[in-house]
Amino acid sequence: MWLKLLPNVFTLGNLFLGMIAILLASQGEYGGAALLIIVGMVLDGVDGRIARMFHVQSEFGKELDSLSDIVTFGIAPAVLMYAVVLHQFGWIGIVLSCIFPGCGALRLARFNTQSKTTNYFIGLPITAAGGVLATLALYMPLLPKAHMILPIAMMFLAYLMVSKVKYPNFKKLGIPKRVLFIAPLIVGIVVVVFYFHRDVLNRLIFLPLAVYALYGVQRKLRKVHKRDISDEVYDTIAK
Repeated sequence: MWLKLLPNVFTLGNLFLGMIAILLASQGEYGGAALLIIVGMVLDGVDGRIARMFHVQSEFGKELDSLSDIVTFGIAPAVLMYAVVLHQFGWIGIVLSCIFPGCGALRLARFNTQSKTTNYFIGLPITAAGGVLATLALYMPLLPKAHMILPIAMMFLAYLMVSKVKYPNFKKLGIPKRVLFIAPLIVGIVVVVFYFHRDVLNRLIFLPLAVYALYGVQRKLRKVHKRDISDEVYDTIAK
């Protein structure tokens, strides 16, 4: 019985972290808010793997996971970005803050109605988009013209979520059971380490997340380029 509840415990943990991140962001604790969103990513990855490993997947769990994701990776990063920079733009900043979680909700709804047999995602997963946005917000003091760069990057991430750009599905990779059982210990270590060096490490975590987000874009551009070359060759032959 407890095995059926275990994935939902991790999912609710993800939701709680997202809610706390929203409160911290509203109080100016930007590093702590970003940290909790990153830890939420860990919990989001663990709950699904546990459910699949013990064959306790359910429609209830899937819906709970989506509701948690929209809070932790949609609303929380948007609130963090609003607190960091978007509040400077008045009602325009409010609208931009709403667009990101809105696109995240569309992304989740589309995912829940798609076939799960493919090895790739259609559109940037909201988990990755939220992680990129949360850690990107910490670059505000370091980037020249950050008040312009960050909103543009936020809208670009929102677009990627609802786009048809394909991204690798790492959920298909197997993980030994013993790793999942020590997941709470791993999360605890991450929290302790980030507590002392969270701003630096949060910024470092931005790099692999950003690479993942841009990976699908460069693959899409490469395919378009190859198609253009093929059309030019065909036109040349036809002439």
